[in-house]
Amino acid sequence: MLADQTVLDPEAKQVHHDKVEVDAFTALAIEEQDHDIKYRTLSWQKATLLLFGEYVCLAILALAWSWSVLGWVCGFFITFGLGIVTWYTSYVLWQFCMKHPEARDICDIAAILFPSIPRIAFELTGLMLLLNNIFLIGFHVFTGAKIFNTLSDSSICTVGFQAVTAVIGVIVSLPRTLNHVSIMSVVSAIAMGIAIILSMVYAGIEEHPFYGYGGNYPELGPVKTSIGLPGSPGFINGLNAVLNITFLWIGQILYPSFIAEMKRPQDFPKALASLTVLQLILFSVTAAVGYYYNGQYATAPIIGSLSEPWAKKSAFAFVLIPTVVIGTIYGNIAAKYLFKRILGNSRHAHSHSVVGWGTWIAIDIFIWTIAFVLGNIIPSMGDFLGIMSAAFDSFFGFIFWAVAYWHLNRNRLWANWKMTTMSIINIIIFVLGLFMLGPGLYTSVDAIVTDYSGSVKKPFSCASNAL
Repeated sequence: MLADQTVLDPEAKQVHHDKVEVDAFTALAIEEQDHDIKYRTLSWQKATLLLFGEYVCLAILALAWSWSVLGWVCGFFITFGLGIVTWYTSYVLWQFCMKHPEARDICDIAAILFPSIPRIAFELTGLMLLLNNIFLIGFHVFTGAKIFNTLSDSSICTVGFQAVTAVIGVIVSLPRTLNHVSIMSVVSAIAMGIAIILSMVYAGIEEHPFYGYGGNYPELGPVKTSIGLPGSPGFINGLNAVLNITFLWIGQILYPSFIAEMKRPQDFPKALASLTVLQLILFSVTAAVGYYYNGQYATAPIIGSLSEPWAKKSAFAFVLIPTVVIGTIYGNIAAKYLFKRILGNSRHAHSHSVVGWGTWIAIDIFIWTIAFVLGNIIPSMGDFLGIMSAAFDSFFGFIFWAVAYWHLNRNRLWANWKMTTMSIINIIIFVLGLFMLGPGLYTSVDAIVTDYSGSVKKPFSCASNAL
């Protein structure tokens, strides 16, 4: 073997580099040493901050609405239960990535998960990756206009504010590595944390909630909460509340890309454990406080329940930073997928060349333009969260990792009581994913149709979407 050769063995567990046996991930990092742009730069601490920044988002402020539909017991049980399931499926994801270090994103993993149709699985997953991320960016374009309208008392056309948000997003998306984005993620998490704290404080000190244009307190009576289901929410309303909670937890679509950019992917479980604890605390406290003080008046986001305009504006202003940064995180992953498909492993992919940067900028503009269109078509925050949970989280949060478990343990699925129990749990996870995909997608589409049959503004309208 020549001294400068690097050979990945069939099991992708060891690499022989310069006649010295090293693990596959170290070998992949060594390959980057001569590159202008190095991607494997994240420590597990930075990965934790980056992931947490992704989750500290406006959707957290929709949790109180979900709990107002589900009640205390169901709301907490579903929030906590989904957290445990997400931690477990994410751990399986990491195990799979450790066995297959050649997989750099969710598309590579899909090709390995479905070996009989690897090309079809890769392409379909790539399409879902792009759609999921662009839908999420569209959600943030929609939210950006909502923030600008609220802060400025709807001073210009809503479409104009969405365009401004998209342009800001393109500019912030220019860095090509997650290492740069992780710095912005810390700032994003701090800003969103302030918005969450202000929302809870204002909800606690205000005399009564606002709820809707002109307010209707006390039309629905004094604020009240319910231990069990508050009345009969109905199948569609109830499932959409669950889907909103699910959306907050499911982020595995990005995890393979994070793991691929870590210095030591072996440390990912540390980041995952830290992240899960932080999420459980943040989600539960925010939902509980918002539901306690707003009860049946809770809105999505909860800032909409505040009665004083100054309170809405001061809390909502801090949401602008995470709106752009989180959109940038998802935009970075989507852009990398297209970038890799266009330039492959050519020198432009990791060099400061005109072709490399020109392609990257063009992709960013394309992604944010499509997101701008979606932000104008889908009518509400809840509709965005519901359809994304059903169409994409069903695969990326549940189905894929039940299949990955089967690949990792196919020869010992029923070997003993412990393996039998875990196999049954993974079957349940798989069925849960299918349920989200079928009935979940139906309820999400039905909610959008219902919104457009009501008082929702037409697409590309100047009508204000302010809180």
